[in-house]
Amino acid sequence: MSTQSILLSLFDYKAMAASELFDALKEGEVAIPADNLRRALRILNHAHIVDCIFLAHLEGRPHGCSGSWEPEAPALTELALSVAEVDGRYRVYLASLDDEALDEVVAFTFTDGQAGRMTRAEIFLHVATHSGYHRGEAGSLVPEVEAASMRDVFAGYLHRAEPARREEMPRS
Repeated sequence: MSTQSILLSLFDYKAMAASELFDALKEGEVAIPADNLRRALRILNHAHIVDCIFLAHLEGRPHGCSGSWEPEAPALTELALSVAEVDGRYRVYLASLDDEALDEVVAFTFTDGQAGRMTRAEIFLHVATHSGYHRGEAGSLVPEVEAASMRDVFAGYLHRAEPARREEMPRS
């Protein structure tokens, strides 16, 4: 299995988990205490801003962000749509790369002004793990979305995406 194919699976999972979490938030929005929802959306927006910043680094363009946190997040539906759009852009960009390109080092500047260097593959891994951490953090603030949060695991995604993985392997 190539680095690219593993990363594509990881980004398919990332998009699915985000979509499920946003759907659960929309379904339970009226029952969620307003402060908890606001805090969860700020956290999810932070993860999204970081996604946008690192996508710009990968694409070699300015990101226009002065930081990775905002005092208020966009509305739930607006944020969900923007996250889905950026997740799709990551997948398209990743599909265009081969393993050699994934090993290329990208130099960039963090929003605090410090220099940074990571391979493209490391950037993809950072984005996936960073967003997963913050989906869990947001989910812990909103018990009303517990079912979506509990399904947010890579192994679970793989088995839902490929049900044959649940079949027992023949013993030799």
